[in-house]
Amino acid sequence: MKKRIQNRFVADYILMFLISTLIGVFAVTLLSFASDVISKNLVNHNYTAAKIMTDDLSVMDVEPVLENGGGVQVVTKNYEVILSQGINNLPEMLNPETFTDFLTASHAKGNPYSYSIAYNPRAEFWLVVTFPTSIRIDFAIVHNPDFSSVDTQGVAGVILAIILFYLILLGISTVIYSKLTSLSIINPLKKLCSGASRLKAGDYTSRVDLNLDNEFGELETIFNEMADEIEKEIALRKQSEENRKKLILDISHDLKNPLASIMGYAELCLIKKEMTTEQLRTYLTTIYNNSSRANRLMSDLFELSKMEASDYILVREKLDFVEYLREQMGAAVAGLDGAGFFYEFELPDHEITATVDRQQMSRVFENLVDNAINHNPVGTRIDLTMLNHPELIEIRFKDNGVGIPVELSDLVFEPFVRGDPARSSENGGTGLGLAIVRKVMEAHGGSIKLAIENTVGSEFILLLPKS
Repeated sequence: MKKRIQNRFVADYILMFLISTLIGVFAVTLLSFASDVISKNLVNHNYTAAKIMTDDLSVMDVEPVLENGGGVQVVTKNYEVILSQGINNLPEMLNPETFTDFLTASHAKGNPYSYSIAYNPRAEFWLVVTFPTSIRIDFAIVHNPDFSSVDTQGVAGVILAIILFYLILLGISTVIYSKLTSLSIINPLKKLCSGASRLKAGDYTSRVDLNLDNEFGELETIFNEMADEIEKEIALRKQSEENRKKLILDISHDLKNPLASIMGYAELCLIKKEMTTEQLRTYLTTIYNNSSRANRLMSDLFELSKMEASDYILVREKLDFVEYLREQMGAAVAGLDGAGFFYEFELPDHEITATVDRQQMSRVFENLVDNAINHNPVGTRIDLTMLNHPELIEIRFKDNGVGIPVELSDLVFEPFVRGDPARSSENGGTGLGLAIVRKVMEAHGGSIKLAIENTVGSEFILLLPKS
C-alpha cells in the first residue's frame, strides 16, 4: 500500500512539474507577445522622434506629444538645447560625457520614462521625445542570425547547464515532497489498517487514535464507533450464548427431579406386587403432580421461545382496561383464597382504554399471582393498585411476603432466576413466569420493574401505553 501511494504521489507531482514547465514556457511566450502588443499600442510608439522629425524646427509638430503628457528637446551637435517643451530629463550641464550617459541610461531597465531619440544628420541635431512610463515589461531574448558570436557556444552551454540543474533540482524536490506529503496519508492509513487487523483477529477493544482534524479524523471517529458497536454486539452474543447454555442447564435441572420422580414411582407401581389402594393412589398422585410440573415448564418454555421469535405477532384489541383487570383479579380470587392470602384491589371507577392482546396480557397477571402464591407463606397480603397517567397506565402489584433480594432486582426477570436462594422448583414455580411477564409487557410497548425501595415484601410496577 505504502509504495503504491508514494509512487502515485511521485507520478502526480511529475505530471504537475511537466504541466508547470509548459505553463512557464507559455507564460514567457505570452509575456513577450504582450510586451510587443502593449508597446505598439502605447502613445510613445505612435509619436516617436523619427515620426515627428523635420529639418525645419519651425514646422515640427510637437503638440501631440505635449497633449499626451510628454516632452520634446532638441540638442545641437555642440550640445546646446535649442528647444525644450514639456518633460525635460536632460542633464543641466550638457557635454559629450553627460549626454552619452543620458543616452545609455535611456535604455536601462526599470526606467520610469520612455525615450525615443533620433539624430538628424542634415540639420545636425538630436531630437529627444520623452513620455512617462505607465507599465513596461522589459523582457527579451535576442539572437543575431546574421553574424555568429564567439560567445554563442559558451552562453548556450551555460543556459543548458542552468536548465538541466533546474530540472534535476525540481525533480529531486518533487520526489522528496511527494514522499513527505504521502506520509500524511500513509501513517493514518497504517494505524487504521493495524486497528482493523486487530479487530479482525478478535481484539474487539482495538481503537485508533489519530488526533487529526480532517477527513482521517472523521474516519477515526467512524472506525471507533464501529468498533464500539462490534464489541457490544460480540458481548451480547457471548451473553446470549451463556444464557442459552444456562437455559439448557436450568431446563435439565428443573426437568430432572419431576422426571426422576415419575420414573421412580411408575417403576414402583410396576414391580410392587402387593399394594393397597391408598398406596397406589399416593403413587399416582405423585406421578401426576410431577407430570404437571414438567408440563408447565415445557409450556412456559414454549411460550417464552415463541415470544422471542422475530415473527411473533400480538392479536390486539381495544378494550376498557379497568374492567379487563377487574375480571382478571376476580378470576384470581379463588387461588388467593385457597392459598390463604389476603388481598385488596384499587381500580378507577371510570373507563381507561388500552389496545392489548387479551390472552397474552392475561398471562401477565396470572403469572404475577402464581409467583406470589408459590413464593410466599400463608397469610400474605396482595395489593393491586391501578393509576391513570396522561399517556400511561400504571399498575402496582405488591405483597408483604418474603421479598426479593436487591441484588436480584434486575436479574429476576431472566429465565430460571428465583428470589429464594435454594432456587427450588418444588413450590410449583417454573422460573419462567416473570420472564414471560417482561416479554409480554415489552411486546405491548410497556415495561415492568421491581421497586427496590421496599423493605418488606416485593412490589412490581407495570407501565402500559394508553390508546
